[in-house]
Amino acid sequence: MRIRSKASAGTMQSSDLMVVVEPSETLQIDVDSTVKKQYEHLIRAQIGATLEQLQVSAGHIQISDRGALDYAIAARVETAIRRAAKE
Repeated sequence: MRIRSKASAGTMQSSDLMVVVEPSETLQIDVDSTVKKQYEHLIRAQIGATLEQLQVSAGHIQISDRGALDYAIAARVETAIRRAAKE
């Protein structure tokens, strides 16, 4: 799947996250989280798995996390990517 435009999904409320995606020549993932020190590796793993499932290899992914669980991370990333891909 190809990211064609800028799109977002999510909220900045507690236990949620905001995902912003936009086109890029390379894959860049920026993570800002209230639990970054403890869980950044798990957040990145969930994002990576979702990108792999959607066959996304390029794009700028910005995550602002407020303690979201794995299923919320996957859902928000997928929604933002589908919006950006116009699907």
